[in-house]
Order: sequence, then C-alpha cells, then structure tokens
Amino acid sequence: MLGAIIGDICGSVYEHRPFKTGFPDEVQLINADSCFTDDSVLSVATAEAILLQQDYAMFYKSWGRRYPNAGYGGNFYNWMMQDSNEPYNSWGNGSAMRVAPIGWAFDTLEETLTEAKRSAEVTHDHPEGIKGAQSVATAIYMARNGASKQEIKQYIETSFGYNLDVATQEIWPVYYFEVSCQGSVPESIISFLESHNYEHAIKIAISLGGDSDTMACIAGSIAEAFYRKIPQDLIDYARQKLTQEMLDVIDHFFFDLVVK
Repeated sequence: MLGAIIGDICGSVYEHRPFKTGFPDEVQLINADSCFTDDSVLSVATAEAILLQQDYAMFYKSWGRRYPNAGYGGNFYNWMMQDSNEPYNSWGNGSAMRVAPIGWAFDTLEETLTEAKRSAEVTHDHPEGIKGAQSVATAIYMARNGASKQEIKQYIETSFGYNLDVATQEIWPVYYFEVSCQGSVPESIISFLESHNYEHAIKIAISLGGDSDTMACIAGSIAEAFYRKIPQDLIDYARQKLTQEMLDVIDHFFFDLVVK
C-alpha cells in the first residue's frame, strides 16, 4: 500500500506539468514541492474501511472531508460533500488509484475481485470503473503471491480485455492527460511490466506525461507487491509528507494485514 502512496507523492509535481520522455531515468522522484493528493487520502480510507470492516463510502467521505483540498475530481468532490451515497456512474481512474489495500488484504482472488468491485461501485459503478479497480487489485494480489510478470500480463489481458502489448516507447510520444480507467490503467500496468525495480516502475509511469500522480500510484502499487522492496530514501521522503493519522492507518494496516 505504501508503494501506491509513494507513487502518488512522487508524481504529484508532474500532474499539471507533464514530463514526457523516452528516458525514464531522467525523472526526478524527490522534489521539495511534492505532496500527497486524493490518491493517498482515498487509499488510506480504503485501508481503514478494511481494518474496521466498514462501508467504503462512509470512509471515502469522512477522509475526503478531512482533506478537502487534495485534488479530487469534480464529480467525486460533489459526491463526498453530499448526504446521498448514490454512485455517479464514473469510469474515471479514481477507482483504480484507491484500490491497493484490497490487493493485499484478502486471501483469495475471488475475495479480492469482490472487494475491488465493492470499493469501486460506491462511486464508479460504470463497468470501466469497476474493471479498472479489479484489474489493479488482481495484479497486486497475483504479484504478492509470486506470479510472474507474464502470468500477470496474461491474466489481466484475458480477464479484463486490456491490451498490454504496447511498449512505453510507443506510448509516450502520442500520449496525453487521460483520467479514464480505460485510457490510463493499461498504461500504468505496462509501466510496471517494463520496469526492473520499484523506482523504475514509477519513473516510467511519470515519463508517459499523463495523469502522473495516479499512474505512478497504480504502477507503484503493483511494483511494491512484485519487487517486495522500496528504496528507504523514498519511504522516508513519503512518510515526511504524510499526516500522523495517515501514518497510523498505514502502519496498522501493514502490521495487522500484510505482516500477519
């Protein structure tokens, strides 16, 4: 889960200043101006909902209202400020950016898929919104359980219909800012598939020049599960950017559900 949050923080400075390059190692991950965004807030909310076995919608609203300036999409912001819990049929990548804890928390792929759907459909009840969340949670679940990149790729392509055969060297010259699941989740997964370590995965995701914080969040969430190692300097850097209540949930989740 921390892998998703680090990706969000590292990508935050590039969200509105795209850094498009065919040389991902040029991407600078540690920046003084970086910050956590809605990706991190809602990932923490997902984790706490799982820990307390409570409704996702309630925690998305309560955490979102605590951090109202974290950069939410307009539809989500309106939803979180209203009393009604009716979803708004979104296909945006918000469902995929907040799903990482689910990939870690459950013992079977069936449970993981069910919970990913539940977490998505409180807002993103469009089929593409649900598919985006399920595909990312599935990749994390498979990665943490020892699946190879080829196995992950094949399962995601077969089960969700994403084309993961496009190289990032073909993507970045023509890519643009895209917030749909169908237009950003496959590219984020490809960033992980092409990487050779955690840091490289989030650099590739940022280098595509799209919705950088969310794509680095998604790529980072899978890379953490696969590589099992995040550079300590990135961990220290990210923890300094988070609030104590966020760190409390992250640590509780890690020790209670990941290292159990």
